[in-house]
Amino acid sequence: MKSWISFLMPDDEYKEKKMLYFLAEGAVLLFLFLVIMIICSNFISLDTGVILLAGIAIFLFYILGRYTLSGIEYTDIATEKEYKRALRALKSRTASFVVLFGIGYLVYTMASNEANWYDFFGMVISVGIISFLLEFISLKKSYKKNKELL
Repeated sequence: MKSWISFLMPDDEYKEKKMLYFLAEGAVLLFLFLVIMIICSNFISLDTGVILLAGIAIFLFYILGRYTLSGIEYTDIATEKEYKRALRALKSRTASFVVLFGIGYLVYTMASNEANWYDFFGMVISVGIISFLLEFISLKKSYKKNKELL
């Protein structure tokens, strides 16, 4: 079945079905969060911007977490040799991402005249570690899942 969201979905049917489940689960969580916020807004004063950003964050982090922990990203990693090759590629991609992110962040902070080296290195290192850990967890889960299927 084709929809307007089809261009965002992977070509693999299994991955597409799992992603649709993750999106639907995230949408239900977002709906429940918004209902709770509507009820809470009758009793306490809440900032609309914070509520909307929290709702978006819940939706995105839930989908990212489910996708990372599902082990469906690396479908072709089933042997130790492939795993080590993928791990080397992951380290290389993470290093290049950190360099590009660092350059972009440096340009952004210099343009806004808020250049602080502690903030710069802290942000770049944090983003690099988080990026690597998410990909590593996904790779490890995929490897274990594919190894069990063989």
